[in-house]
Amino acid sequence: MKKIVVKVGTNVITKENGLLNMEVLKHLVDQIITLRKKGIDIILVSSGAMGAGRALIKLEEDTNDVVRRQVLASIGQVALLKTYLELFQKKGHLCAQVLATKEDFRGRLHYLNMKNCFEALLANGVIPIVNENDVISVTELMFTDNDELAGLIASMLDMDGLILLSNVDGILDSGCKKVISEVDGETELEQCLLPSKSSFGRGGMLTKAKMAQKLADMGITTFVANGEQKNVITDIVSGKDIGTKFLPQKTKKASSLKRWVAHGEGYEKGTITIDDGAEKALKKKIASLLPVGITKVEGDFEKGDIVKIQNKKSKSLGFGIAAYDAKTTKSYLGKKDKKAFIHYDYLFLQKELK
Repeated sequence: MKKIVVKVGTNVITKENGLLNMEVLKHLVDQIITLRKKGIDIILVSSGAMGAGRALIKLEEDTNDVVRRQVLASIGQVALLKTYLELFQKKGHLCAQVLATKEDFRGRLHYLNMKNCFEALLANGVIPIVNENDVISVTELMFTDNDELAGLIASMLDMDGLILLSNVDGILDSGCKKVISEVDGETELEQCLLPSKSSFGRGGMLTKAKMAQKLADMGITTFVANGEQKNVITDIVSGKDIGTKFLPQKTKKASSLKRWVAHGEGYEKGTITIDDGAEKALKKKIASLLPVGITKVEGDFEKGDIVKIQNKKSKSLGFGIAAYDAKTTKSYLGKKDKKAFIHYDYLFLQKELK
């Protein structure tokens, strides 16, 4: 792997009291520098801003949860990046801060602007350190967690791999006792994927597995491993059997545009309901979605926006880029002589987590 995203969870770099664990942070930075010296591009997605904030300010007990998160994150983000900056500079390397929100991935222009920024930083040997902008990301604007953000970045830049570091060794087998070393398209996972969340973070193993499978479908190898394990990043990159590895399901990677569409959940501007015939056609062969198969149009989307595709039972089937706006689409319902509403090149059909 020559290009990787490493996501480190809150529970990896913080102590039980929520404060930053300097020993872990130093080792994390040392591993990244070791790989950079070998010519490997790395983007670090790091949680921990709130943990850093807890060390600097004590808020009143009755402080609103949203306000508490905003204050701790805004103060802590400065301290977190200052810590990373000092650690990297001692080793002769530069790092940069990139804060993101969901809105940055919703529009194609913002998406490309962010992509260009990452590419420029990497080209100049700078290590981007990414976190969600918790100051303005509240309620519906929030990512599920930084696993989602890391996956979006890995997809955006067509990285070779994504390493998700948590405080667990990997994903457990059906008996919930042994770590599954490899996951392919036939592996059943749900039995041991509980929607539990970490003490200070918002995510859990279920979100990691869903993101990993989505990236695997696009040809990006993903790992879930224990970030507290010594040399975990360098060992994974060197090919050692550590944690759970999600094997890429395609030899040919999806295009940049299709990768953007693939992460449409939560970013769509409208919803399209299709009939049984259209659903069968999409699942059976390579095909575009035609107006004749559309039965219902919801939302006020424009040409070029991402829309969700669902069947008549409201089950989500995938996402695509609309070839025309909502008003025009409604006027074309059921008509056979109109061009495709979503061309195959701009269509991504999702797989259910087994």
